[in-house]
Amino acid sequence: MKRFYQGLAAFLVFSCVGGQVMGQNTANAINVTTTAVPFLRISPDARAGGMGDLGLTTSPDAASGFYNLAKTPFAKKDIGIGLTYTPWLKDLGLNDVYLLSASGYKKLDENSAFSLGIRYFSLGSIQFEDFSGNSLGKGNPREFSLDAGYSRKLGDKLSIALAGRYIYSNLAQGYSAPSGLTYQPGKTFAADISLFYHGVTEEAGGWNFGAALTNLGGKIGYTNTATEKDYIPADLGLGASYTAVFNEDNKLLVGLDMHKLLVPVAPQPANTADPVENARIDSTNLSNYHNKSFVGSWFSSFSGENQLKTLQFSLGAEYAYQDQFFFRAGYYYEDKTKGGRQYFSVGVGLKYNVLGLNFSYLAPSGSGNNRSPLSNTLRFGLSFDLDSNGGNNDTSGSTN
Repeated sequence: MKRFYQGLAAFLVFSCVGGQVMGQNTANAINVTTTAVPFLRISPDARAGGMGDLGLTTSPDAASGFYNLAKTPFAKKDIGIGLTYTPWLKDLGLNDVYLLSASGYKKLDENSAFSLGIRYFSLGSIQFEDFSGNSLGKGNPREFSLDAGYSRKLGDKLSIALAGRYIYSNLAQGYSAPSGLTYQPGKTFAADISLFYHGVTEEAGGWNFGAALTNLGGKIGYTNTATEKDYIPADLGLGASYTAVFNEDNKLLVGLDMHKLLVPVAPQPANTADPVENARIDSTNLSNYHNKSFVGSWFSSFSGENQLKTLQFSLGAEYAYQDQFFFRAGYYYEDKTKGGRQYFSVGVGLKYNVLGLNFSYLAPSGSGNNRSPLSNTLRFGLSFDLDSNGGNNDTSGSTN
């Protein structure tokens, strides 16, 4: 495998994980579960980004399809459109790496809605080299996903949704292998299924609950001879939020999301006294790992280790004044042995008539070699909420 591919894979894992480097001891050995297309784990919405990536049970908006599509039938407006731009890893001095997302929904009637979404991740310019350091040219790796979904109410407070996703990952654009091996874009399909319980009222507030299974799909390979393909980041999410209505001008939403990556951990290297035996065992274990069906991998992700350490948590809050001005804060937690993404975020929003503006900022954390590369992450969002007839007679925001 050429150096460019190793470097590219390491960059993608580092981009997604962004954790602190720790010593390899028995109690806290790093055992990060890696996947292909990790851009699907980056929060693509500025509103959620300001609340520690909270999104499963917040009020419905144009970006609901990225978190829990089942929220959409409870949206106040008939049409929602959103756009978010996220410069990525700016704290490392990278100026050409970014995530761009666009999404929207159209309510078909009072009980159902149709949604579309796209995420585009640019990795900037990459210098390709062989094992000797000889230049093999430059490329512009990129990845994207296209979503389409349908959501429907099952009752006054319960809804369900199903979405399909096409995933395209071109990591070796512009690279020509010297001989034999041909690098090609990875492509696959995935599906999401989600549930949402909407218990919030305008007058009294209340509870929302949600669950989502996302990125349930096939594995990805990047060469013409790939037999051992990589898993995509299938995920189980559970969430709850509570909205307190103090008066007609002041509301507060507080929520917690919990996520579990449905991908098995790769086997640890063998540690016998015989190097030849180690190589044989490692080869067999890796082959068995990669040859699991993607359905079987979801279930095996629950075995073999302390499951509490495999969970990620998003705790967030959103204060709304007159449903026009929004102030947000949140905290994201991931165990140190799984990458150690732990950070605070803040955000603000402005809603007037059909137009909404959102901004979020990920606060710096760590210092020196332990400084998180996700520090100073910014997200900028623009949204439009419309009625089918083009009218809009209120300024209601997105806190219910």
